[in-house]
Amino acid sequence: MLTAENVKTFIESALPCQHVQVEGDDGRHFHALIVSAEFSGKNIVQQHQLVYKSLGEKMKQDIHALSMKTLTPEQWTNKS
Repeated sequence: MLTAENVKTFIESALPCQHVQVEGDDGRHFHALIVSAEFSGKNIVQQHQLVYKSLGEKMKQDIHALSMKTLTPEQWTNKS
């Protein structure tokens, strides 16, 4: 069973991130906030595809649902 920390580690290992926060305690459903410069110039679908790619087969086998908010570093700074 995956933990939120596992999901966070998988994302950080495959995608350069300034900030990642993942929550979820049932091992199948997770909520994530991901800040990465890789999202710059990409629409929300492309951003989410980058995250899905970082999780690979885990999205098909282990993770039932992942809701996420993706931000560029500039958006994250302006949000604070």
